[in-house]
Amino acid sequence: MVDFKLGEQEARFADLIWETAPINSTELVRLAEDVMQWKKSTTYTMLRRLVERGIFAHENAIVSVRMRREEFYGRQSRKYVEDAFGGSLPGFLAAFMGGKGLSAKQARELLELIQAHTEEG
Repeated sequence: MVDFKLGEQEARFADLIWETAPINSTELVRLAEDVMQWKKSTTYTMLRRLVERGIFAHENAIVSVRMRREEFYGRQSRKYVEDAFGGSLPGFLAAFMGGKGLSAKQARELLELIQAHTEEG
């Protein structure tokens, strides 16, 4: 099972990979040094963690994506709603809105989204 929580540095590094993959691991080390001021050992340690979590693959010196950014954060959001609100999306939305209203456009977009994802029967 994938741990859907990323620390700040993990998230920055994951974004770097998502933006450049597939990428040679040597190039990734150079990029992490330039962008994040990391040493080679730090890059490989962080990469190993993310590979072990199933987000990326590192085979034959190539780092590739196993789980797209949208998929990862979508799963993270669903896990949060499950843990914090017992899986209740209406409960989450009520807490998220905190008594604030929706614009007509936001309400329309939410209704369209609900209709597109409603299970029949």
